Amino acid sequence: MQFTLCISLSLSALQPQPRFGLLFDIDGVLVRGRMLIPAAKVAFEKLVDSQGQFVVPVVFVTNAGNCLRQTKADQLSHILGVPITQDQVIMSHSPLRMFKKFHEKCVMVSGQGPVLEIAKNVGFKNVISIDMVRESYPLLDMVDHNRRPKLPSSPVVNLPKVDAVVLFGEPIRWETNLQLIIDVLLTNGNLNSPHQPHGIPQLPLLACNMDLMWMAEANSPRFGHGTFLVCLENIYKKITGIDLKYEALMGKPSELTYHFAEYLIRSQAMQRQWKLPITSLYAIGDNLMTDIYGANLYNRFLEERAARKNPKAVAKVAAATGSSTAMPGGEEEIDSMWESELALPSATSCKSILVCTGVYNPNAEVPSDANRCIKETVFHGHRDFRFDPALVEPGHIVQDIAEAVDLIFQQEKFVPQ
Repeated sequence: MQFTLCISLSLSALQPQPRFGLLFDIDGVLVRGRMLIPAAKVAFEKLVDSQGQFVVPVVFVTNAGNCLRQTKADQLSHILGVPITQDQVIMSHSPLRMFKKFHEKCVMVSGQGPVLEIAKNVGFKNVISIDMVRESYPLLDMVDHNRRPKLPSSPVVNLPKVDAVVLFGEPIRWETNLQLIIDVLLTNGNLNSPHQPHGIPQLPLLACNMDLMWMAEANSPRFGHGTFLVCLENIYKKITGIDLKYEALMGKPSELTYHFAEYLIRSQAMQRQWKLPITSLYAIGDNLMTDIYGANLYNRFLEERAARKNPKAVAKVAAATGSSTAMPGGEEEIDSMWESELALPSATSCKSILVCTGVYNPNAEVPSDANRCIKETVFHGHRDFRFDPALVEPGHIVQDIAEAVDLIFQQEKFVPQ
């Protein structure tokens, strides 16, 4: 036993110490639906040593929000055949842990999967679901004639007043969720009251996952939560005449998600007792509007910070989104929140690599008119993130994740033992 331990320690000591970390998207990079992309198996054979340990720090950054981090880690472990912990996984809802001012308030959550468990896992204490609202107020959900109550009814249970709404991801019954979210917003959280489309402040709304589309087994991308948000925003504006406002938008391309990822990369390096600081991040994804935009936006923040030696430079970077909602609250609250929770980054760059196994189709990206960029006229990013051509320009385009890992190792002159 002692002899085996000594050999293991000796092998670890022989491994070169990386100065970089990898951020992997999941859908369209590692898997399509439940199917493993073959190149992922090749890539992970290079990323894991004979002891089953990663030779570089790795974090899986997904905009999925329909399960717990541990559940996603277990799924990845099973499909990749590599031990992965929840501390290597960031879901779109992971940054909600930092929104402590809402944790004691009554929040209504929308999405699918174990939404109540997810909400409690990230810190919320007083949570109600769309289904709970529908059961308590059966007259509110009227689109599906077969689900309408047969007889007139009054509220079954008086739920507490809703203080905020949290959107985890695309729900199952869009018409039900859209109707009840609008009801809550237009009654200021009191569903016993009629709509007041004018003259009341909007309840805080926190949304995770802005992906307009995502890649599953089908030949073309499928609707994502971003499509649901487009519906909600347009219905709200059509009724009230004003734009729906978000307290925060989370998941890629929000900077908060990358702050979390950088923190987890640092934590892994510390656990492995790697002494060299992690100075470079590589973000590998298949979606220009989320993976590439987010990585480049975070790289812009890191460059500003390095140039000014001032973490307040995040405010200038946030201006690229055209909105203050990319991160929660005001500038000072944002700075103090992520700095106190995560400490300052050691990374000085975040390089983007685009793969061709998911949403991105290299054959469809060439505009018919060379003088007009299709990515500018058809911007698939969220409404509150301003289009910037530089932010959707990947550092590299490769065929798949295996080519991406080879490229990174070559650039870093990294040769695992």
